[in-house]
Amino acid sequence: MIYAEDTRRAAKLLQALGVSTGVRSYFVGNEERRAIELRERLEAGETVAMISDAGMPAIADPGLTAVRAALAADAEVSAVPGPSAVTTALAVSGLPAERFVFEGFLPRKAGERKARFKELAAETRTTVLFSGKAHVVADLADLAKNVGGQRTIVVARELTKLYEEVWRGTLNEAVAHWSSRDVRGEFTLVLGGAEQARTNIDQVVAEVRDAVVTGESMADAVRRIASESGVSRRQLYQAVLDVQE
Repeated sequence: MIYAEDTRRAAKLLQALGVSTGVRSYFVGNEERRAIELRERLEAGETVAMISDAGMPAIADPGLTAVRAALAADAEVSAVPGPSAVTTALAVSGLPAERFVFEGFLPRKAGERKARFKELAAETRTTVLFSGKAHVVADLADLAKNVGGQRTIVVARELTKLYEEVWRGTLNEAVAHWSSRDVRGEFTLVLGGAEQARTNIDQVVAEVRDAVVTGESMADAVRRIASESGVSRRQLYQAVLDVQE
């Protein structure tokens, strides 16, 4: 049996390949009960395949429940790599990809969203995010507001599909460009890393000590200066203790 996120698209692919195996849907709305069915098939000795709609199963796409169900059935799980928007966007972005962060979709709840932007503002590695047509303009605008409008962004639309498009510029330019368009499709955003604000640990340790002399508690000074400098709070706190010793 073949499970597919979109059975209609899967049918076209399988017909072109001359594959007549049965196809059943497996998407966010039904994956809980389909996972049970999938496990029963594996336990009965069947071989099961899963494909998703122009993406990589289990990578911000349906599939994790299927893998877990297969493992629970003590079945062998193997992957035939398909198109993954994460690595595809990185490859064409022109941004450093030796070290990168994958954030998936940005949170929609205000509190979680604010916290995520704070993390991204200090992130020095290239970051890959997903967005949909209903949210991409708002996501770009909030990114520009919270992480800096001059940060480099690559906006990749409909990767590996017929209307593939890759746009490059700053976040401010991206907001202006995509706000003026009829936005369609699925988007992968590749955000350039922040410049390391200050990396001289001796300098930030001195700032903490000066703040403590003026009456600020060490904990508050470490928290504030670590946030401002981009230095790890734990690293800074330990450095201050080492100096005191």
